[in-house]
Amino acid sequence: MPFRSPSALTVGLSVHLLNWILGAAKNAAGRWRSPPARVSNTNPPEPFGEPTVPIAPGQPALIAVAVATLWAEPSAPGPEDRLALGVPSAIREWVARLTNEIRAHGLKGRVRSQCLLGTRVEVETIEDQWAYVSCTAQQTAGWVPIDQLVYPAEDDSAGKVHLVSATATAIRDEPGGDVAIPGVTLGTRLRVVGPGYRGWLPVALPGPRQPGWVPQRDLGAEPIDEVKRPNPATAMIAAGLDAVKLAQQLLEIPYLHGGVSAYGIDAPGLVWIVYRQLGIDVPRFNDALMETGESVDFDELHPGDLIFLEHGGDKKMPAIVAERGQTDLPEVIFSSPVYGKVVIESLKHSELGQIASCRRIPTGP
Repeated sequence: MPFRSPSALTVGLSVHLLNWILGAAKNAAGRWRSPPARVSNTNPPEPFGEPTVPIAPGQPALIAVAVATLWAEPSAPGPEDRLALGVPSAIREWVARLTNEIRAHGLKGRVRSQCLLGTRVEVETIEDQWAYVSCTAQQTAGWVPIDQLVYPAEDDSAGKVHLVSATATAIRDEPGGDVAIPGVTLGTRLRVVGPGYRGWLPVALPGPRQPGWVPQRDLGAEPIDEVKRPNPATAMIAAGLDAVKLAQQLLEIPYLHGGVSAYGIDAPGLVWIVYRQLGIDVPRFNDALMETGESVDFDELHPGDLIFLEHGGDKKMPAIVAERGQTDLPEVIFSSPVYGKVVIESLKHSELGQIASCRRIPTGP
């Protein structure tokens, strides 16, 4: 048996003792620094994205992905659209792969609109792996993959509703943890269901699932039902300027027929999402939008008002007045199928067509 010197034996024992001490310290640190326990709800924990009740006709459902596209028919999507059909829905990647021609014209007759995470819909019909749903908030209907829906929880009204104010964010399974729902976009309504933790807030997810976590900085500071409205004398000006700031946040976003997200948006979709962010519901589509609010004379336009223009073959395209300036013709912000993105342009130097009408959205208390 080989002889082992006392010094070697001492070193070996010291190494084992040191490893044991470091392991104990690591475990203790983990116990003291671990994030708060998941916020409980009335249902047992469920995996992200799995409904406990099958989706059925005649029942309500919630959109379970960041952005769900409403298709005209189950056969409307092509091979190039598969990224928009999954769970999660990869809308940003899908839009990035489409040409300007497809985004502006190739989706007409195929895409009706889009719904954001948590939107409540009514299931009318189920066909194979598709559900035909109606969306009251937009007064429209269309087909979505059934996997992008979840059955509502028994109590889905707890907590204060905040709007996502960042252009896009992600919901994680714990503060700083793995992404549970990517691509959550501006205008999405999330219910905060507990106290914050180190800059993160717990938010309810559609269906009977454990809450997820979002950075506090990505949500509006006040719940939408507690936003302080300005007094009637200044409400129109203040809200109009806010509308312009929000529209500027979306400059350069790709034009997408039927789009309502920060990954792609059409002309009425831009107006819809901007005023939604102000807590004001306006119609999703041009025909009804042209009848919303009150008619105003061109000489009386203010920032935030709407001008309906003939542009790219669409004689009812809405644009948001950005600034009147010292000229007779204002600058406007709009999502253009011709330019292929959201732009700001002065009507003085524009080749836009005839102005059809001017409208003002009510913004007072």
